[in-house]
Amino acid sequence: MHHKFSVQGVVPSASKSVLALLAGALAANLALAQNQPLKAEEAFKNIQVLKGISAADFMGAMGIMTTALGFDCESCHPAAGSDRVRWEVDTPRKLMARRMVTMMANINQTNFGGRQVVTCYTCHRGRDRPAVTEPIDTVYAAADLAPDDIFRQFPGAPLADTILEKYIEALGGAQRVNAVTSISAIGKSMFYGAFGGEGEVQFYAKAPDQRATIISYKDAPDRGESSRLYNGREGWIRTPLSVLGQYALSGSELSGARLDAQLTFPGQIKKVLTSLRVGEPVTVNDKDVQVIQGNGPDGVVASLYFDDKTGLLVRMIRYGASPIGRISTQVDYDDYRDVSGVKMPFKYTSSWLDGRDSFELSNVRINVPIDAAKFERQGR
Repeated sequence: MHHKFSVQGVVPSASKSVLALLAGALAANLALAQNQPLKAEEAFKNIQVLKGISAADFMGAMGIMTTALGFDCESCHPAAGSDRVRWEVDTPRKLMARRMVTMMANINQTNFGGRQVVTCYTCHRGRDRPAVTEPIDTVYAAADLAPDDIFRQFPGAPLADTILEKYIEALGGAQRVNAVTSISAIGKSMFYGAFGGEGEVQFYAKAPDQRATIISYKDAPDRGESSRLYNGREGWIRTPLSVLGQYALSGSELSGARLDAQLTFPGQIKKVLTSLRVGEPVTVNDKDVQVIQGNGPDGVVASLYFDDKTGLLVRMIRYGASPIGRISTQVDYDDYRDVSGVKMPFKYTSSWLDGRDSFELSNVRINVPIDAAKFERQGR
């Protein structure tokens, strides 16, 4: 897929001209964006059918559309990537997108009681026009079925408590795991794509629900810092070279940031996720894994993937809501090392619908004092 915008990071087809353009696109709204959550119609011009959702969730919805149809920004916004683009102009594809959103809403309301069963991906699956006829070759090929986003307890699967107990034991045991009240780390990050580049990372977390990731670029100081912050009540994303700059989180993005902060401390899993169920066993990176799914705050759903052999967490996928489908964020964990008797992942990759960022930590410390200012909004 080729996406030319990003909520938090930069993606393969992004160019410097795109990023510079997007950085200035909402100059008139930046003060508002820094001080309170923005709705889509406040942040962007000519919003018609996706009113009322947060600006962050609107960007996620754009990611759903581009992913489902194999599009990029220019597919609906001619001259995207130049100083001639006018995002608010109604183009034929943009008008069609509005019709499709309305159609989906009507189908779900009329046939499924308003439940979100039909989405862009239901029909398009990476094509601008849905396939009409299945190729004969695929009829006789082995089925390649993606697992359901939301599932029930799989018959014969172990109980969630059994898997979680193995996980906590693999980390170092309940007593040591529950004694962790703060985490501080430094390392490096690498954005995915042409405008990636290595960054210096500072990571902080404080129980039960504060978390901060701050990335600076010493070789490109004009780029500014990127950060994702949650202080236990409010959250902010700062990406100077993206469409919204720094803005307050709301909607699914805020709920997701809260859940990320809470799950940084594994002993809290059963407190923050309810209705735990175990799905069908699957394979992740050639590892057999068990999947636990639970309901998080404000409608967020999270799936946790545990290595059958080691018991360690290898993947987390959380789903937020939007009017046209679920906004998914995936984190893959690797390179667990002992830190004062507790195993911590020193490598992780965060992927969302229009970007990916990989982290390698070099120094992780636990139970150290952390300045409360680390979790607060940066600058203005």
